[in-house]
Amino acid sequence: MARYQIIVAYDGTCFVGSQRQGRGRTVQGELERALRRIGWKGKSILLAGRTDSGTHASGQAAAFDLDWGHSPEDLLQALNANLPPDLAVRSLRAVSDDFHPRFDASSRRYRYRLFAQPIRDPLRERYAWRVWPPVADLTPLADLWPGRHDFAAFGAPPRAGGSTVRTVYSASWRQNDDEWLFEIEADAFLYRMVRRLVYLQAAVGQGRLSAESLRRALETGERVPLAGLAPACGLTLVEVRYDNLA
Repeated sequence: MARYQIIVAYDGTCFVGSQRQGRGRTVQGELERALRRIGWKGKSILLAGRTDSGTHASGQAAAFDLDWGHSPEDLLQALNANLPPDLAVRSLRAVSDDFHPRFDASSRRYRYRLFAQPIRDPLRERYAWRVWPPVADLTPLADLWPGRHDFAAFGAPPRAGGSTVRTVYSASWRQNDDEWLFEIEADAFLYRMVRRLVYLQAAVGQGRLSAESLRRALETGERVPLAGLAPACGLTLVEVRYDNLA
C-alpha cells in the first residue's frame, strides 16, 4: 500500500464542484469512480481544497492510498483511461504515508480571466467573464492585497467562526487587448474570496466603486456596499504548492 499525490486538471462547467456532495457530478466523485475500476478499496480521496460549481483547475492536488503492483506511469495511464474527457490527471507520484494535500500545502495560486465586449461571445464566455462597460486600468489595484490581512470583508471562512486572516504572497493584473488576467497567490483563501475580489476591482475599473472603499474594507473588515461575485467560469485553480516535496 502506498500513498500517491496527483495533480488534476478539469473543465468545471459540468461539475457542481470539486468536493463530493449528496447529488450532482463532482471531480472527487469521478476520481473515486475511476480508482474503483482499477481496484481501489478506499472510502474517500483527499483534496487540497474545494472549488465552486463551474470553477476550473489546471493544478488541483489530491491524494489516495492504493495497493498497486505496477509503475506510477502505468497508474497514471490507467486513471486517465477511466476518466471522462473534461477531467485528467496531469501527473502522479508516490509520497510519504502522512502527506495531506490540504494541510501540507504552503500556498495556492488562482487566475481569473475577464474581457470587455458589448456583445456576448459564446466561445470565450465558457472560461471568462464578459464585462461591459469596459474597465479602466486595473493594474494599481493589485497592490492592495499582498501581505497579511483580515479579509473578512471579502469572503467567509470554511468553517463557522474560523479565522478570516490570510497571507497574500503576490497579486497582479495583466492586460492583453480586451482581456484582463488577475493572478493571486496566498497561503489559503476564504470561501469565494477571489471571485469577490475580482468583482469589486472590476467595479472600481468601471467607476461604480472607489479604490478607497476597498482599502477601507481591508482595514476595517466591513463589507463594501456593493454585492456581487464574479462568475465562476472565469476562475481557475492554477497551482497548489508544497515546500516539503522535492
